[in-house]
Parts: sequence; C-alpha cells; structure tokens
Amino acid sequence: MQAVFISYDQAHHGAVIDILDKSLCRGFTTFGNVQGRGSKTGDPHYGSHAWPSLGQALLTFVEDDRVEILLERLRALDESKPMLGLRAFVWPITHTI
Repeated sequence: MQAVFISYDQAHHGAVIDILDKSLCRGFTTFGNVQGRGSKTGDPHYGSHAWPSLGQALLTFVEDDRVEILLERLRALDESKPMLGLRAFVWPITHTI
C-alpha cells in the first residue's frame, strides 16, 4: 500500500476526483483550501487580492498495483493545463490499524 499526497490548483478538484474514481481509488481525505507556491515556476496560491487562486490538497492510500496508473492520469491532467499546477508524492505505508 502507498500513500499518495496530491497538491493542485482548486480548478483541478473535479478532475482529480474523477481520476481517483477511474483509478478505483475510493478512499481519500481532502484538506480544502490550502495556500502555497510551486517550487519551480508556479505562481503563488494565496487567496489574496494580488494572488487570488487557492490550492487544494488530497491524501489517498492506494494499493501498489494502482499507483502507476493513478500517477499517469494525474501527469496527463497536469500536462493538459500546465499553468494551473499539480504535484503528487508517494510514500510507502508499512503499518496501518
């Protein structure tokens, strides 16, 4: 099992949920509106008058055999709208209750 943390522009929210559904990833937790700035070329997402957009974040736990297809679909979404921004990070899960 792997943890996948996805940080993205709020405009991607519906598409990210759709990708999770199509990738058979049922469970997730969203963190709602989050603020931040991309590490390479991303504009700030501060929800202010100068930088009005906001980000969102989502954490899901995915079976090993679904991780690559999920990342491929997220990568395609990011590449289709590169100015919005989307990042995904994967961590192994060693214990659960």
